Amino acid sequence: MSEKDCILTTKDHTILEVMLERCLGRDDPMAILLTTKLGAARVVFGEDIPANVATLNSRVTFSVDGREPDTRVISHERMQSPVGLFLPLTSMRGLALIGLSEGQPLRFAGQDGVQETVVLESVLYQPEAARREKHALARTTPPPENRPVLTLIRGGVQSPCRPPSAGSGGLDDPGPPAA
Repeated sequence: MSEKDCILTTKDHTILEVMLERCLGRDDPMAILLTTKLGAARVVFGEDIPANVATLNSRVTFSVDGREPDTRVISHERMQSPVGLFLPLTSMRGLALIGLSEGQPLRFAGQDGVQETVVLESVLYQPEAARREKHALARTTPPPENRPVLTLIRGGVQSPCRPPSAGSGGLDDPGPPAA
């Protein structure tokens, strides 16, 4: 796989296309990276994407220019909190990471024109892979016993509830002397 190749889910591909349509101009660094990604993308259904590929809402570990790795969740938009947990897809690094496979580098020009190389170190969580695991587990585990949670009593619907009546001594309960 070359540096420019990427694998995108149909959903991620559609989001990137919309982002490209909304770019200010074709010389915008974001537009250049979007055009490169979309042109080199292999598009697959979410259930077919390999578990080692970064997708939207994946938790990934990555490094930039060989510095200390960082772990973030690739999010759709800028998140206000918690600070440092999310990496928006609308940032150059978030956009660079989407569609990369583990170990794959990508060199791009940032908003300020400075070249950066981002490397996807690992995909710690991918929602598509988690969904596949959940469905596989549901197919292999036996269904729970079908015990009713409530017990239905015959005739309960025909006989209406009557509120307790208050007799001369209070409620209709004769109390201990009746025993």
